[in-house]
Formats: sequence, C-alpha cells, structure tokens
Amino acid sequence: MTSTLYQQIQQLYDASSGLWEQVWGEHMHHGYYGPDGNLKKERRQAQIDLIEELLAWAGVPSEKALGESYRILDVGCGIGGSTLYLTEKFSSIAQNNLKLDGGSDRDFSRSPELNKTGASVTATGITLSPVQANRATERAKIAGLESNVNFLVADALNMPFPDESFDLVWSLESGEHMPDKIKFLQECCRVLKPGGTLILATWCHRPLGETAGELTDEERKELAEIYRVYALPYVISLPEYEEIVRSLPLTSIRTADWSKAVAPFWDVVIDSALTPSAIWGLLTSGWTTIQAALALGLMSRGYQSGLIRFGMICAVK
Repeated sequence: MTSTLYQQIQQLYDASSGLWEQVWGEHMHHGYYGPDGNLKKERRQAQIDLIEELLAWAGVPSEKALGESYRILDVGCGIGGSTLYLTEKFSSIAQNNLKLDGGSDRDFSRSPELNKTGASVTATGITLSPVQANRATERAKIAGLESNVNFLVADALNMPFPDESFDLVWSLESGEHMPDKIKFLQECCRVLKPGGTLILATWCHRPLGETAGELTDEERKELAEIYRVYALPYVISLPEYEEIVRSLPLTSIRTADWSKAVAPFWDVVIDSALTPSAIWGLLTSGWTTIQAALALGLMSRGYQSGLIRFGMICAVK
C-alpha cells in the first residue's frame, strides 16, 4: 500500500474512531434493515443484524468446522467490534457442541488452553490505525477475551501471517480502501486454510457493460469526492470482484448485492450526527472527521441513484 494512502487511512481512523464509538458504539459498518431496507431498527441492533445475516448467508460456522480449534482473521477490524462478536459467538456455539458430545461444561471462551479438547476459538484483527488497534485491545481486556484475541497494525496487502493460517477470513467494509484489489484478495486466499471460508462485504459502484453503460462524467465526479473524503483509492463493481475471486483457488463462490438492505444506514447516521454531543465531538475531532461527516449525504444520494452498491462475496478454499 502506498505510503500516502496508508497515512490518509490511518489519519482518518485515528481521528474519527473515538467519536464513532461515542455516538455509535463498537461496530464501524453498515446496518441491515431487511431485504428491502424497510424495517425500522435501533441503529446498533441493525449493525449486529448485518453480521448475523452475513454469517447465515455464507453458512458459517458449520458444526464440523467448530469441532476443532478455529482461527478467525478480521481484515480491517476497526476497534474490534466484529472480531470480539465473532469470537464470543463462535466460542458459545463450539462450547454447546462440546456439551452435546458429552464433553466438558467448562467455559472455554475465555480459556485458549482448551485447544487440547478441540474447543478453542481465537481471532486476530488487523488495521492500519494504531489508535484502533490499541482501543480494540482495551475492549478485548474489558470483555475478558485478551487471551483469545489479538490486534495488530498491519497492511492487508502484505499480511504478516504464514500461508493457510485461518479458518475464516472476514472482511467487512475494508476492500474499498485497498489500492490493489487483486493483491488484497490474493492475500486473503493465501492465509486461508483449505476448507476455510472467505466472507467479504465491500463498497462497490454499479455494474458496467453494454446494458448499464460506462460511468458518466457526473458519476465519476461523485465517486472522486467520496474517494477524497473517505481515503479510498477507487472502488470497483461486484462483477469485477467476482472475476478476481474466480481467478483464485476458491470454490463455492457466491455473490449478492445488498444495497437495498443497508441503504437506510446513511440517513440514520446523518440523524445521529445532529445531536448536541455528536456536533461537539465533531468540532473537537478535527477537520478530517468533519469532512467525513459533511459528506454523509454523498453516500445517501449514491445509494438512492444506484451508483453506490454494497457487494457481498463468500467462497471456500
């Protein structure tokens, strides 16, 4: 990843993560508002529902997979929201499976030593932001999961892990930050174990081609402004992502467009940004965060026009 882009992403999340957690909590991603986006939900519940819907759509975790020690990689982990949620959820499922098999009643979710019983779930989260990594580590300690989870400052295009390290590679809204989408997906595939699952959710632009046509000058201008504000090099369409994934040693490849389901998120964010505490937080968090807040309408309009899409991919190695 280029040093300038790296610095822009780091600065954006170093500056804004504290305010986001204060206003929204630990999950730094879209919410799920039903297939057609018409369900009214408490904003944080909508974010949890997105995680649950993603897992259900991808068929993860399977009982077989959780019968042994299970390793999760969260690429672009933010302050650890998904990482901790997945660790606790998968640990609970594995513990229940162990009980059904006549195993121990011990709560292994806080005891990685129980690898010996085939019932350990561990997770690693990576981010470019030292502020995020430190806060995620603090949150893991508060949750009593510091032995199961670790957070690193690392480049997703050059991950510091051996080949075939993880049973699940989870990337929730980080692909849009990658300057080399092919290299990014190659790395995700490289660190995935045989039989492991890749789950990717990412910002996209609308499909291109004979029917849809190429991006117009106005659309390119809108995207350029989104790129500038949110430290993105560029985004691609979901069919382009699928083409890359199909070039890798992955099977059971599935894609879906969940744009309708998540589109209400941005209007909810706009409403939450108008509270006195959020406004004060913006004023004290710096120009980078203020610009991101002022551009919330760009994303809302992008979904309304169909320019911005929310792409889903899952695959098995």
